[in-house]
Amino acid sequence: MLDNSLQNSAAPDGVCYGCGGKNPHGLHIESFWHEDGVHVMADHLPDAKYCGWPDLVYGGLIAMLVDCHSNWTAMAYHYRAEGRAASSLPRIDCVTGNLGIKFIKPTPMGVPLTLRARVEGEVGRKSRVICEVYADGVLTAVGDSVFVRVDTGQLAAAAHGKSS
Repeated sequence: MLDNSLQNSAAPDGVCYGCGGKNPHGLHIESFWHEDGVHVMADHLPDAKYCGWPDLVYGGLIAMLVDCHSNWTAMAYHYRAEGRAASSLPRIDCVTGNLGIKFIKPTPMGVPLTLRARVEGEVGRKSRVICEVYADGVLTAVGDSVFVRVDTGQLAAAAHGKSS
């Protein structure tokens, strides 16, 4: 991971398949604030194993990219709203509350993908994120999703049927 990515700053121990730097099999998505101060950006070149139809990117990979990048966008906005650096503690975590993807046109394999995301409206416990996916500069998909700020320890305990 690059030194200044949101993922490396806030979660250098992350194991998420899409964006965790410590997952040896993961995609290692890296998100950064754009110079406009509004958007969070990421670039990704899909490996050939993520092919859907011949020469087209698998839609599930696009959904995963939108999910991880949008989640980091929500978390970045929370840090900024609190006037904190992403490396500050306590860590801010969000999870996907609703993931929506509109596929606008086929996404070709072999070209770099750029994800451009922003929080739409106020940053709150639930935040709406719009994420555009561009293939070599052409808009191919748009995510419209909601992310929820959580305590991941409590969330994990609840998922395993334990109370915290």
